[in-house]
Amino acid sequence: MTAGRLFENKRVLVFGLANERSIAWGITQAMHEHGAKFVFTYAGEIMERRVRPLAESVGAELILPCDVTDDAQIDAVFEQVAKLDGGLDAVVHSVAYAPREELEGDYVNTTRDGFRTALDISVYSLVAIAQRAAPLLAPNRGSIVTMSYYGAEKVVPHYNVMGVAKAALEASVRYLAADLGPQGVRVNAISAGAIKTLASSAVKGIRTLMGHIEEKTPLRRNVTLEEVGNAAVFLCSEMGSGVTGEIIYVDTGYHILAV
Repeated sequence: MTAGRLFENKRVLVFGLANERSIAWGITQAMHEHGAKFVFTYAGEIMERRVRPLAESVGAELILPCDVTDDAQIDAVFEQVAKLDGGLDAVVHSVAYAPREELEGDYVNTTRDGFRTALDISVYSLVAIAQRAAPLLAPNRGSIVTMSYYGAEKVVPHYNVMGVAKAALEASVRYLAADLGPQGVRVNAISAGAIKTLASSAVKGIRTLMGHIEEKTPLRRNVTLEEVGNAAVFLCSEMGSGVTGEIIYVDTGYHILAV
């Protein structure tokens, strides 16, 4: 490893890249600057048209279809990754979804199907991916990082079932960290501040929330994709080798306020 190149000759598998405004892209750019090699997944033809040009711009080794609700497709991704020389060093899980209608009313009106969908895609997908990633990561003492949000622990208007899903995701991080730690695999989450992404645009009032954060947060601004990316570099590189099972806040300090 040369100075300043924390991911030289290291391979990162990215789930959840959507477009150039997505958190997964901020992480990709930060890791790319440190020499990472990438494998990307996409869900469906529409997403492929968005993902492929971005993936190709950083020299992706593979760009693979993957619906995270389909175990066969997840298996197929890891079968392809296992064929690559050099193994796997890190996995980025930036996957979350709830039906838009579940984010418009009150949480008490959450439907069974909406709850099931949100928890399956946003939480169980991390477990399913970790199951298959662990054997490839363990020889390299690898790392898994996922994306959470403050709505996991405090009520955020209209976040609804996604808040419950993020709470379950954070619990899953701790349990996975305990299970995979003996193999040398670390599992952490970044609780990023509000960022205008394709996913967050589904949350009613996101612009108002971001304006509130700018006024109240200790740093008086919203967090950037670059800052979230840099945190992921730390967690997934040797710099974070002693950190596992943690929820790292990258939110310009908003979570410390009683507001």
